[in-house]
Amino acid sequence: MTFKRKILAAAAALALAAGTAQAQISGNVVKIGILTDMSGLYADLGGQGSVTAAKMAIEDFGAKKKGLNVEVVFGDHLNKPDVGSQIARKWYDSEGVDAIFDVPNSGVALAVNEVTREKKKAFIVSGAASSDLTGSKCSPYTVHWTYDTWMLANGTGKAIVKTGGDTWFFITADYAFGHALERDTSAVVTANGGKVLGDVKVPLNTQDFSSFLLQAQASKAKIIGLANAGGDTINSIKQAAEFGIVKGGQSLAGLLVFLSDVHGIGLDKAQGLILTETFYWDMNGETRAWSKRFAALNGGKYPTMVQAGVYSGVLHYLKAVEAIKSDDGGKVVAEMKKLPTDDPLFGKGSVREDGRVIHNAYLFEVKKPSESKGPYDYYKLRATIPAAEAFRPLKDGGCALVK
Repeated sequence: MTFKRKILAAAAALALAAGTAQAQISGNVVKIGILTDMSGLYADLGGQGSVTAAKMAIEDFGAKKKGLNVEVVFGDHLNKPDVGSQIARKWYDSEGVDAIFDVPNSGVALAVNEVTREKKKAFIVSGAASSDLTGSKCSPYTVHWTYDTWMLANGTGKAIVKTGGDTWFFITADYAFGHALERDTSAVVTANGGKVLGDVKVPLNTQDFSSFLLQAQASKAKIIGLANAGGDTINSIKQAAEFGIVKGGQSLAGLLVFLSDVHGIGLDKAQGLILTETFYWDMNGETRAWSKRFAALNGGKYPTMVQAGVYSGVLHYLKAVEAIKSDDGGKVVAEMKKLPTDDPLFGKGSVREDGRVIHNAYLFEVKKPSESKGPYDYYKLRATIPAAEAFRPLKDGGCALVK
């Protein structure tokens, strides 16, 4: 073969390889679905802010410059597992969605987890908390970003028990998330020598917490553990203040408190709350710069850790798609587990074989009004929980993927 023919043959082989790689992107579009709460009690912590975060990740990844066509669609699951499942199934079957992100509400997330397993599509969870997503319900198609109930229990719960809060009563959201958070926190309380005196299950999106707070008050427990989130947390803390519960000597433990919750409650009522998060906008120069960009696009509202997790999850997902030149769900998730995570919001970390993303967590205390310098300056750091300690040990989760 002449030198010229060798060059032409090599060029043809490269062109064929490029064409094959492009063909592995279904429909020549990577389509991302943000399934979230757009209208209910979790809209502020996820919602439109999660859509904004996803679009920022696509831009920062430089998808267009890399020749990758990425589209975003979003849907409102209404905090109903059947609605979430129907949207996921429709997206996968007829709308070409390759991966679903966010999904605040563990009941919805667990339902979508099964649809994505059936359809062999990628599912990157940032909003849901249940540690079962990387435990008994783990899937080779699911990655759990940001936080979970085991992390919250072993962050906030353990810190409070060790400082004398050894008797607990739980006010628990009556669905998968609340049950998992109470279960995991109860285990931490008893393992550290504390006692659980009782609990009460509360319907999701409850407006009047008076009867539940009275039961907690009557228990005489030192700590009233709020195993709820979003609007339920805001309502329970505000009404606890009206009942004078903290003034009466009991303490509230917000087991899942977001920046948007503290903003809604106000520092006068939220001050002194101990909470665990994996992201806070004011940690360093990079988080501040990103968060100010986000706020400018999000009506002035600063990001929650869920929204930050959507950004990081989309960024890592796109890195994996680029690396293997495919949007095949199983292959992309497998590549996400091979690639180390590294972004400006969560730093360096990894995705374990059970789908759990490992990174640092932080124990914060809500500032007094006199300590805050302005809107969203709400937290002071009490402790950093290293990545190796922040999440449940791999061997303890009961995930069938762990060999």
